[in-house]
Amino acid sequence: MKKRWSPLVIALLLLQTTPAAGADSASDRLNNCGDVLNEILDIPDNIPQELLDKAECVVVIPSVKKLAIGIGGSYGRGAISCRSGEHFTGPWSAPAMYRLEGANIGFQLGGQATDFVFLVMNPRGADSLLKTKVKLGADAAAAAGPKGRTATAATDAYMRAEVLSYSRSRGLFAGISVEGSTLRQDKSANNELYGRKFNAREIVRRGAVGTPAAGQDMIATLNRHSPKNLSEASSLK
Repeated sequence: MKKRWSPLVIALLLLQTTPAAGADSASDRLNNCGDVLNEILDIPDNIPQELLDKAECVVVIPSVKKLAIGIGGSYGRGAISCRSGEHFTGPWSAPAMYRLEGANIGFQLGGQATDFVFLVMNPRGADSLLKTKVKLGADAAAAAGPKGRTATAATDAYMRAEVLSYSRSRGLFAGISVEGSTLRQDKSANNELYGRKFNAREIVRRGAVGTPAAGQDMIATLNRHSPKNLSEASSLK
């Protein structure tokens, strides 16, 4: 029986193999992650500090592009860093490269390149993301993150989420739902960045490598804005 590919799968494959999608290097993308994180954390009504201080990992995906098909798929490449140490109580780790793919977020992007930041709120969520791939809303509970002074509205619904998601497009910053989208390791970019094969868990949890020059800004920004994990001790066991 002849195998049929969905329009979204075909578009994602084409996007990943075109020169436009691969023109920038892993180092370029990592530099962009640092720039985006600096800019977002400097927005007055940005990610609530109390949530950033309780995050075990942060994923930054700059300039996610909407695919030119009616289904509304999207694709972007960025990086993840987690707090080091067995219980996520140390400094932020070296970054591992990641990809975001989604069938539903394209409708919300309005055709514009959009920056995404994901807060991973507990060890269970971190473990899910450090597998080969994770589908948000299925493999890991996800929610649009509250922002600014609305942090007081971070009720049980937010705190039960393993991943909180934020976006910035056309100068607007907000929490955004990305359920159904997939975050996966970008193995080829990790190989390019570190010069040999490391998986994400080895990079961010086992300290297999140091932070490369291109990742210094991203990691320094995280250490500056959230040097200590303020999660309840019971949640870090």
